[in-house]
Amino acid sequence: MEGALTMAKILIVDDDIHIRELIHAILKTEKFDIVEAVDGEDALEKLDETKVDLCVIDIMMPNMDGFELCENIREYYKDMPILMLTAKKNIVDKVQGFNKGTDDYLTKPFENEELVIRVKSLLRRYNIEKGQIIQIGNVVIDKNTHQINVDGKDIDIPLKEFELLYKLANSKGKTISREKLIEDIWGYDFEGNERTLDVHINRLREKFQDNLIITTIRGLGYRLEEI
Repeated sequence: MEGALTMAKILIVDDDIHIRELIHAILKTEKFDIVEAVDGEDALEKLDETKVDLCVIDIMMPNMDGFELCENIREYYKDMPILMLTAKKNIVDKVQGFNKGTDDYLTKPFENEELVIRVKSLLRRYNIEKGQIIQIGNVVIDKNTHQINVDGKDIDIPLKEFELLYKLANSKGKTISREKLIEDIWGYDFEGNERTLDVHINRLREKFQDNLIITTIRGLGYRLEEI
C-alpha cells in the first residue's frame, strides 16, 4: 500500500509561489508526483489535462477561491480527496470548507511531518474506499452502499446474501472454506444449522445465474467465477 501511495499525483493550488514551492519540496521528498496551479481556474484546467489523485488547496486565491474550487471538484471529480491548506483559523471557515466538500483542513503555518501524514492518510482512506467496489463482468458490488448493479439495474438482496456474495467476489477464482464463510458472515459463535450457508448460496445462484457461477468444491467450500 505504501508504494502505491508514493506514486500518487498531487495537485497543489496556491497563488503564493513560495508556499507552492515549499509544499512541492516536502511532498517530492516523499516520492509524490507534483502538479501546480496558481488559482482555482488554473486548477480546473490542470484537472482536465491530467489524472490527479489528491488536491491540496489554499482558500484565499484570486479568480476562483478555494471554496468555489472545492465545489467544482466535488461536482465533477467526486472520488478525489481534498486537503484545504489555509491561514484562516476561524471555525466558521472550517465548517464552510467541510460543507463545500473538503476532506481535511490544515492551518498555516504547519509542520512538514503533519502535512505528509495528512496527505498519506487521505490517500489511504480513499484507496480503501475505492477497494470496496468490485466489478465482475457486468455485476458491480458496492460495499460502501450495499448495492448491487447488474447491466445498469440495481438489485436488492438481503444483507447476509450481500455479505456472502461480496466475500466470494472479493476472492474470485479462489475456494473459501465453509467454516471461513460461516465465521465471517454469521460470526464465530454462530449456533445455527450449517444448511443456512447452503440455502444462501442457492439463493445467490438463482439470482445471478446469468452472470456468475458459484461452484461447490466438495469437502472444501465454494468458489465464485465469472461466466
